[in-house]
Amino acid sequence: MKRKAFLSVATVLLVLVSASGSLASLRRTPVVEAVEKAGPAVVNIRTEQIVQRRGSPFFGFGGSFFEDFFREFAPPRLYTTESLGSGVLIDPGGLILTNAHVISRASKIFVALAGRHREIEAKLVGRDDNLDLALIRIPAPKGRSYPFLRLGRSDDLMIGEPVIAIGNPLGLGSSITTGVVSGPLRALTLDKEFMAVFIQTDALINPGNSGGPLINLEGKVIGINTAIARQAQGIGFAIPADVIRRVLPDLKKYGHLRRSFFGVVPGATGEQFAAARGYGGVLVTEVIPGSPADRAGLELADVILEIDDIPVETPGEFLNILGAYIPGNRVSVRFLRGIESRTADLRLEEFPPGFALRYAADTFGFSLEEWRGKLRVADLARGGPAERVGMRRGDLVIQAAGQEVSSLKDYARVIEETFGRLPLQFLVVRGNQGYYIDLP
Repeated sequence: MKRKAFLSVATVLLVLVSASGSLASLRRTPVVEAVEKAGPAVVNIRTEQIVQRRGSPFFGFGGSFFEDFFREFAPPRLYTTESLGSGVLIDPGGLILTNAHVISRASKIFVALAGRHREIEAKLVGRDDNLDLALIRIPAPKGRSYPFLRLGRSDDLMIGEPVIAIGNPLGLGSSITTGVVSGPLRALTLDKEFMAVFIQTDALINPGNSGGPLINLEGKVIGINTAIARQAQGIGFAIPADVIRRVLPDLKKYGHLRRSFFGVVPGATGEQFAAARGYGGVLVTEVIPGSPADRAGLELADVILEIDDIPVETPGEFLNILGAYIPGNRVSVRFLRGIESRTADLRLEEFPPGFALRYAADTFGFSLEEWRGKLRVADLARGGPAERVGMRRGDLVIQAAGQEVSSLKDYARVIEETFGRLPLQFLVVRGNQGYYIDLP
């Protein structure tokens, strides 16, 4: 009898131990394992920005009249502001990926490793505002390496595939949200600004998680968390790993991206085209002779539908997709000629020397010269777009496409970055008056 009782108790204990082991194994999910693998490589980024403001010495005294009066005439004062974000180590030597907006206007950048409060000052290696991507570096002590994550692939993502967004916004530890890939790679327009190609996910991406990695269940980086669609709940976006891998060489070597020359001027197809076919596209309004597009056989009035299997609906999307490539990359283009669907493969190039300035002069109807640290209108095409809106020789061009330009090199860079985005806005100064014009 005692033997049977002993066996019964032993059996119960064995079942309880077995059940406990089963519960422990259920808790240790693929998500837990991926986070354990990735967490040590996710860092907190704190930046300091020096801003200039006019302050009143009578702030809080004398009412708004004195405050407003002295604020207008008081000398400017310098203030230091801070912002926080996340990043991810991608090599053992201290190279970190984050968003360009996380370190925007930073006078100093500090990094705190996971689980540590001590900050390390970082140096900017490269950035691209169009992709919202930045590369920074922290020094590695001699004989020591940092934990890091490898870039995975984003071209084989499946809709519904589990993903994990990780950040370190406060330097206190990981902030983790989970979700799935909810949309294919796509070019997007958010807040009336053209955006580049993104992975769409329903994993919540908090502002402080921006710059952190989006990982798969293998713990590999498939994207860098970046944009939240403010007009939609529960949608987040990440810069795809394949895009990052393409542009990293330029960020490392040049500190910026060289703009790719495709060789067409894109235009809108119009609502009738989209309504008749159920999709949009980009109309080829000009093919630059001798360009990659010309050599690949594209012609005037072709309609570009896809680049590397990514649908192209508008000229802005077309240009931003190209912004995710650098010279030397190859792309596949699907286009319509009449009703026939065709494909072409081409190798992107750098803009030919002098092309940007020649294109700008032909398109906008004026040419510039450097004068006393500024750009001055040197010549106008008779009856051209610039002359028709009242531009004159001797006018100063201060901005192009919202960017300050003070040299022909600056101007050429802006033309390359915005090539095909028409109209382009210029800030022109004549005497002590300034005005904006859109050309052509």
